[in-house]
Amino acid sequence: MATRFAEPMARLIDELRKLPGVGTKSAQRFAFHILRSSDGDANSLAEAIRALKEHLRLCSKCNNVTDIDPCSYCTSPARNQHLICVVEEPTNINSIEKTRSYNGLYHVLHGTLSPVNGIGPEQLRLGNLWARLEGVEELILATSPTVEGEATARYLADEVHRRYNSLGISRIATGVPAGSDIEYADEVTMMRALEGRRSV
Repeated sequence: MATRFAEPMARLIDELRKLPGVGTKSAQRFAFHILRSSDGDANSLAEAIRALKEHLRLCSKCNNVTDIDPCSYCTSPARNQHLICVVEEPTNINSIEKTRSYNGLYHVLHGTLSPVNGIGPEQLRLGNLWARLEGVEELILATSPTVEGEATARYLADEVHRRYNSLGISRIATGVPAGSDIEYADEVTMMRALEGRRSV
């Protein structure tokens, strides 16, 4: 027989289960942790969620999540205004920034093309990208090396070539990750690694 929780607990568990990667067991563990927390800690969590929804928005230029508009990347005089890196999600920016090797601007699509799921170009945040490309020297397509990511990169490359013939377009290299064994690389990873080989 399934465990029955009091209505407030059941409601919180149901809400927590909506989070990505959180199953029923994890949701129950989180809910009971919150229940055991002090009133101050529980209120701080609730206030942080409320503040997140009230104060964060999408940058009108690049679609990154921000509390100021335009965001700090778009307004930074230290960043190369002639270079734009296109990513799928705001979280991808952090991965690129951690390398400390890129100082251009970003554009966040908030998804990838996926006809199976009914996601076409109209569902991606592309409108403000076209307006930004005037004066840009290079567009870096940093979508994931998945079927959807590759389809999105191909669509963007074709569309940019059609609109801006002289603009340089590049695709991030993919292949065998550092520290891994070639023996365990799948076919797509090895194919990308061979395609992206360079002289030494």
